[in-house]
Amino acid sequence: QVHLVESGGGLVQAGGSLRLSCVTSVRTFSLAAIGWYREAPGKQRELVAVIGSLSAINYADSVKGRFTISRENSWKVALQMNSLKPEDTAVYYCNARDRGMDYWGKGTLVTVSS
Repeated sequence: QVHLVESGGGLVQAGGSLRLSCVTSVRTFSLAAIGWYREAPGKQRELVAVIGSLSAINYADSVKGRFTISRENSWKVALQMNSLKPEDTAVYYCNARDRGMDYWGKGTLVTVSS
């Protein structure tokens, strides 16, 4: 069982920045993958950024060059979000994959005003 707790969401104006954090109950290096997804109103949940095996990093095309995922320490993963746009408004979920199972946090709301 992997427990995930997100923090850092909030309201920000377009062009601003936010930093999300995800604290895990297991060392992140032991996971097959850890990353961030988001779900906007009326839309399906989508991948934002993920750190996979051998620490390979992948980003959604829509956030490349603006968002950065990183391990802050063995127990925490961050998502630095810069140059935010109104279309980035969504609930952001931390996801961990371990032994074929997917685990999710409860999510943190990010609202970007125009």
